[in-house]
Amino acid sequence: MPAPAFLSVRNLHYRTAAGEVLLRDVSFDLHRGATLAITGPNGAGKTTLLNLLAGLEEITSGDVTLDGQNLRDLRPLERARQIAVVNQQSFTDPRLSLRDYVALGQTPIWADHAARDHAEALDHVLSITRLTGLSTKLMGQISGGERQRAHIARALAQRPQLLFLDEPTNHLDPDAKGRMLSLISALGITVVMILHDLVLIPEFATHVALMKETRMTAFGRVDQVQTPDAVRDIFGVGYHLLPHEGRQIPALDIRKSNTPT
Repeated sequence: MPAPAFLSVRNLHYRTAAGEVLLRDVSFDLHRGATLAITGPNGAGKTTLLNLLAGLEEITSGDVTLDGQNLRDLRPLERARQIAVVNQQSFTDPRLSLRDYVALGQTPIWADHAARDHAEALDHVLSITRLTGLSTKLMGQISGGERQRAHIARALAQRPQLLFLDEPTNHLDPDAKGRMLSLISALGITVVMILHDLVLIPEFATHVALMKETRMTAFGRVDQVQTPDAVRDIFGVGYHLLPHEGRQIPALDIRKSNTPT
């Protein structure tokens, strides 16, 4: 028998207090250790879906199950011991040192480990995110890209089983994007991230969810779902898979979006 899904979503729906529907009837299963990239045009419902899966918004209807437990039944501390979130509105006190800011991620699990263990884990997180040399700087003194890496380091310090990332490559240069996504994909934990850069998805995700107009139009393994026809339908641009050294390299032709139909 196949292993049960680690993250299971059934008939997820979200409507605002004013009655606006932001997400409609989303269902999928994701197994432990998978990396899911959610992509789609602005306003498609990507951030709403991420917030619902992470427990940051109250579900209107439907269910999210994490390792067999309904998300609604998890207390905030229980959720924080399993889930870490990096969103685009992460608040940073500019007076904190970078090391102290990242260490805040250990708060939900502080009682589970000795202080020395926490210190060693913090050193490791700063090292793999290439922040060790900046650890004494104040958060208000570092660049946007360094701040983004600090947000991710803080989430990793939480030792989550499930990591949610809203556009984790924002503010990063191309080399830093590759390094960060390589790090994330090598963590061995389940990752769900919003990613607009379509050419990065085949390299760093195992699964993709395509979204359009508040609905998930397709979900599955990247090579099966992110096809030229699907990308053209969702984004209105050309998407090509170019042969290179025994594998296919994705490329976009954004001029297609201006071609009369």
